[in-house]
Amino acid sequence: MSSAALPPAIVSAEQSLQRLREGNARYCQNVRSLEVAAGQAARTALVAGQHPFAIILSCSDSRVPSELVFDQGLGDLFVIRVAGNVVAPSLVGSVEFAAATFGTRLVVVMGHSACGAIKATLDFIQQKGSVPTENIRDILDRCRPAVESVVQAAGSGVDKDRLLHESVRANVRQSCAHLRHGSRLLERLIREEGMWVVGAEYSLDTGQVEFFEPQVR
Repeated sequence: MSSAALPPAIVSAEQSLQRLREGNARYCQNVRSLEVAAGQAARTALVAGQHPFAIILSCSDSRVPSELVFDQGLGDLFVIRVAGNVVAPSLVGSVEFAAATFGTRLVVVMGHSACGAIKATLDFIQQKGSVPTENIRDILDRCRPAVESVVQAAGSGVDKDRLLHESVRANVRQSCAHLRHGSRLLERLIREEGMWVVGAEYSLDTGQVEFFEPQVR
């Protein structure tokens, strides 16, 4: 579906992705847009409602705040944060809510380098240690299929940092696939209304976000 066919209030997935790229470029250059809405005036303007142009499912890591990483302000992003950027029913529901209520047509699943949840999953698989609680175990179990696929493909003798890097990306792809194919609503929006679900990885070292998934519709 072309952006010209979209209602005026809806920003296309392509336009939204470009805004995120531009915002991250500013962040990496240590500059901030004067057009970013913040402060009392922005709060007042948003009391009546919100129209976020992108949905971001990201890790809860304190070093990866989406609004700063993409240089966006109040009301711009609908952010869902969970350790390991995993997908569970309530998280799918959160994405569905934003897409259905606000007409948001871009979903970004963003992992990050040196993710603690992925490292814990790797340690659990390789060392078969104990997990502190059942709730933490649930997170690791959701990461496990993607991480195990990387471990099995890599075999023995692989550099640990490389294994972690590939596991982070595999986990992002798994979450993207879950969103694309685990919701009838999202499937319809992808098929009929131009929604994109895009994977990405944030570098703790550089601040750069790499979008590595194709813009599947």
